[in-house]
Amino acid sequence: MERITERTALSLLHQGDEAGLRWMMQQYAVYVGSIVRSIAGSRLSRQDVEEIVADVFMVLWRNRTRPMEGKVKSYLASIARSRALNGLRKPGPEQLLDYDDLEIAAEGPEGELLVQEGKRLVRQLLDTMRPLDREIFLRHYYLHETAPAIGKRLGMTPEAVRQRLKRGREYLRQQLGKGEET
Repeated sequence: MERITERTALSLLHQGDEAGLRWMMQQYAVYVGSIVRSIAGSRLSRQDVEEIVADVFMVLWRNRTRPMEGKVKSYLASIARSRALNGLRKPGPEQLLDYDDLEIAAEGPEGELLVQEGKRLVRQLLDTMRPLDREIFLRHYYLHETAPAIGKRLGMTPEAVRQRLKRGREYLRQQLGKGEET
């Protein structure tokens, strides 16, 4: 039997073949679990960690066309970090939505293309922000951290965090407005 490579598993995953997902789980479940445990420490039970790991792979399956070759590990790590933080922040069965879980209504193929292009453009703009501003923006809007929590983590006052968020929103608004003009 031929040994499956990541490229083959990714191709299977993109086609909706569960064999690709099974390979990803066999290959990366321990890695994902270690990320969740490193973030959660002893604050989550073994069962909670296992549920988060399973949830990470459910997100992968729902967004199976998103990961690209050579980027699967970092994609899974991003989801695992987000899910682990959500697990720590919110007790109980409900979890906050991850950015990758957000479904924006799109009518037909053209609508889906517009949604994907919008997401790509926002990510591109976030990459142009200063690292500290980008981190604050992502922590607040994607990880749902409060200004005081971000300030404490980064050694800033909550008001300084709010000011950077305001500037970040304004920057994105200006940059997205330029795109409408062209």
